[in-house]
Amino acid sequence: MPRDTITSQDVARKAGVSQSAVSRVFSPGASASAEMAKKVHKAADELGYRPNVLARSLITGKSKIIGLVVAYLENQFYPEALEKLSHALQERGYHVLIFMATMTDENADQILNELLDYQVDGIVMASTSMSAELARSCRSAGVPVVLFNRRQEDKNLSAVTSGNVQGGKKIAEFLIAGEHQRIAHIAGWEAASTQRDRELGFMQEMERHNIPLFAREVGNYHYHSAQDAARRMFKQKDIPDAVFVGNDHMAMAVMECLRHEFNLSIPDDVSIVGYDDVELASWPSFDLTTIRQASNRMVTNTVQILMDCIEEGKTRPQKVEIEGPLIIRGSARVPKGWNNEKL
Repeated sequence: MPRDTITSQDVARKAGVSQSAVSRVFSPGASASAEMAKKVHKAADELGYRPNVLARSLITGKSKIIGLVVAYLENQFYPEALEKLSHALQERGYHVLIFMATMTDENADQILNELLDYQVDGIVMASTSMSAELARSCRSAGVPVVLFNRRQEDKNLSAVTSGNVQGGKKIAEFLIAGEHQRIAHIAGWEAASTQRDRELGFMQEMERHNIPLFAREVGNYHYHSAQDAARRMFKQKDIPDAVFVGNDHMAMAVMECLRHEFNLSIPDDVSIVGYDDVELASWPSFDLTTIRQASNRMVTNTVQILMDCIEEGKTRPQKVEIEGPLIIRGSARVPKGWNNEKL
């Protein structure tokens, strides 16, 4: 029998079960006994049958596909977090369709229009944002959107972020307690809410202690740009004795630059603090003090918001901030009496 003519009815006859039983076996999350599933899969394998997922989506009105838009994967936080997100969605019977975008609204809007053409059930925006016009289009189409590790002022958009303002405050408090006198900052991409919020919290704490920022450069969340920022900052006669770098990816670039081009010792000559706590941060080569973004909890909340909208019909936007601990390692001078916070 030609493979393209094999139907679920053929599988049902061969397995000796009803067509609805075959449908349940091939529907993620549906109820089917282990014995029945074994019989159906055996018959399907012998006939070369594969369920037509696209045809089923036309009947149910659900594609079981979540569109994921991500701007860049340089930062190790995103591959780690998005892998967890994909696994979590698969456990709920959904699959992820990934589109790469730039950080600008215009490019993201073009990508999102394409995603809507794929009849996705929901959209996750990671490390990028969307225009108000397209946000309205998604609401009109009944497609929920969740911003992951980003936020926008649009009150109708759901967002899951870490507590970036509080994280910035913790870093400033830590460096001030370490009696650093020349505290500097290398910022990420300035249009990103993550950067703005982290720097806001950092500067609020600095100002609370009447400590001026010694120097500031911009690394745009890119490795080479961060190194260029470090070169500009440390070629001066007077150099910082501590630097808060906007994320771990840039912090590692700065550490490499300072060690190999300026022959500086970390933390003896300068303390470095990052943000994210990616896996590499704990490696002995970096041993980076940083704020941990609780990616597991961020993923759990993102998936729950999507399921609330898709499966429960809830439409009220949710804003979730998840505070992360300061992870103290060897890249920064540790104030007396300071230890790692409880995780």
